[in-house]
Amino acid sequence: MRAVLFATLVALILSLVGTPIAVRYFTRRGYGQEIREDGPKSHLVKRGTPTMGGTVIILATLIAYFLTKVLTWKAPTVSALLVLFLMTGLGAVGFVDDFMKIYRRRSLGLRAKAKLTGQTIVTLVFAVLVLQFRNSLGLTPASEHVSFLTDISWLSLGPVVFVIWSALMIAGWSNAVNLTDGQDGLAAGASAMAFGAYVVIGVWQYGQSCGTSASAGCYQVRDPLDLAVVAAALMGSCFGFLWWNAAPAKIYMGDTGSLALGGAFAGLAICTRTELLALIIGGLFLGELLSVVIQVGSYRLRKGKRVFLMAPIHHTFELMDWPEVNITIRFWIVSGLCVALGLGVFYGGFAATK
Repeated sequence: MRAVLFATLVALILSLVGTPIAVRYFTRRGYGQEIREDGPKSHLVKRGTPTMGGTVIILATLIAYFLTKVLTWKAPTVSALLVLFLMTGLGAVGFVDDFMKIYRRRSLGLRAKAKLTGQTIVTLVFAVLVLQFRNSLGLTPASEHVSFLTDISWLSLGPVVFVIWSALMIAGWSNAVNLTDGQDGLAAGASAMAFGAYVVIGVWQYGQSCGTSASAGCYQVRDPLDLAVVAAALMGSCFGFLWWNAAPAKIYMGDTGSLALGGAFAGLAICTRTELLALIIGGLFLGELLSVVIQVGSYRLRKGKRVFLMAPIHHTFELMDWPEVNITIRFWIVSGLCVALGLGVFYGGFAATK
C-alpha cells in the first residue's frame, strides 16, 4: 500500500514543480493557446496562454510510477505498463495536434483523418496486447467479456469484437475528456476525482482477490494494486497541474493532456473490469460528450435547429452569463457526486454478494 502513497506524492510534487517550469519554457517559445472564433467571446482574452501542459502530467505520471517501483523494489506489471502506453501514445497524438495548432496559428491542428489514424493505431495495439500475457493464474490484463462491477459472464465478445469495443470505449473517453477541457481547471479537477475513484477500486480489488478460482464477493483482476498505483500517479499529477491550471489558468493541458487522461481512464476501466461502471464514475465527461452528440444530431436531423445555445454544454452556461469559475466549481460538484455514486454502486455490488 505504500506504493500508492509514494506514487501520489511524487507525482504531485513533480507536477507542482514542473508546471511553472513548463509555463516559462512554452512562453519563451511562443507556444500559446489558439481560441476558436465561434466560442464564447470571453475566451478571446486567453489567446496566447501557454498550452501543451499535458506533457507535465504525462511525464510526472511516468516518473512517479517508475520511481515508486524503484523505491518499493517491485517490478512493473504488464497491466500498468499497457495503461501507461495507452496514456503516452494518445498524449503523443495530442502533442502533434497541439503543435500543429501553434505552428499554423489557428485553433485547428491535425486533419481529422490523421488524428483519427494516430488514435486508432495506439488503441488497436493496446486492445490486442491487453488480451495477451497470462499470469500464473491464467489471467490476462483484460478479458473478452463486457464488465460492470466484474465481468458479465454471459456477455463474451470474442477477441475481434473486443478490439472494436475497446476502440470505441477509448475513442469515446479520450474525446469526452477533450471536450470537457474547455474551461480553466475543469478537466484537471474532474480527472483527479475520477482517478481517485480508481485508486479506491484497485486497492479494494487487491484486498478481495479471488486467487485461483472465482467466487462471490471477490475479484479476478490481474494486477489491481499496480493499477491503483497508476491511478494514484495520475491523480497526483492532475492535482499538481490544477494548482496552475485553476482560474485564471497559467497554462492549459491541451489535447496532449486531455487525450492522454481520457485514454488512461478508459484503460483503467478495461483492466479493472469496470467498463460500464466507468459511465457512472465519469458521468461529467459522459454528459459533455452527449451534449455534443445531441447538438450535432439535432442540427443535422432538424434542419439547423439546436438544443443547446452551444456545445459542449459548459459553453451554454457561459452564454447564459454564468461566471466561468461558478460553472467550473458546479461541474466539479457534479463530477464528485458521480464518483461518489460510482464507488457506492461498486461497494454495494460487493456487499450484496456477501
